[in-house]
Amino acid sequence: MTPKRAILTGASSGIGFELARELARRGYDLALLARRSELLDALSREIAEKGGRAVAMGCDVLDAAAVRNAVQRGEQELGGGFDVAIANAGVSIPNHASKFNLADAEQVIRVNVLGVMYLYDAVIPGMIERRNGRFVGIASVAGLRGLPTSGPYSASKAAVQAFLEAARIELVPYDVGVTIVNPGFVVTEMTAKNRFHMPFLMDAPRAARIIADGIERGARVVEFPRRMSLLMRVTRLLPDALYERMMVPYARRKTS
Repeated sequence: MTPKRAILTGASSGIGFELARELARRGYDLALLARRSELLDALSREIAEKGGRAVAMGCDVLDAAAVRNAVQRGEQELGGGFDVAIANAGVSIPNHASKFNLADAEQVIRVNVLGVMYLYDAVIPGMIERRNGRFVGIASVAGLRGLPTSGPYSASKAAVQAFLEAARIELVPYDVGVTIVNPGFVVTEMTAKNRFHMPFLMDAPRAARIIADGIERGARVVEFPRRMSLLMRVTRLLPDALYERMMVPYARRKTS
């Protein structure tokens, strides 16, 4: 069988790290992108030692030209265009409306939204030309409603969901699929900074398996854990006034 090729941003830690391992186990040749090159190198060596194939490329997802170059290099080194492109790189910085930090908000929006679009821009033309491929964006259940102390983060993930939902419809004539991934709380470096209780917390390897399963079955949306997904979906049906009353106590939680 011809190996499938996947490119993955934010592969140096967290969900991206475990997803790279999981896809390698499933026979994918991988192009791994992140800023921390030393961690990528260690991961690519681990994959190679287990019989897989991975190319590590230090890259800042906020540099559109660097992302395009990484895609081209990955295609050259792996021998063809990518079957799957996964925009996973993301950042979360608590930001309370009463002490709004514009610089932090800009960073969250740039990484979480533009980082997705830069990879999309680099890989979609080739997928359309080949009439094959799947673009995967890691969003969050936080994008389903505005969460207190996480306004910019919720906004960034809602933007990713809306952008990819439109793209999924527009790419149907070209046989290119789009999958939106909405995780709940997952054990990563990002969530380790949270100072509040995280319901239904899931370990990263399990999250990676769920995402990989969704990619391989061509799911439009992958959302987990199920109880967290159900909870957030129910809150979308609540009247705004009731939702606000319920969430006011959470707006008082510490952000630093």
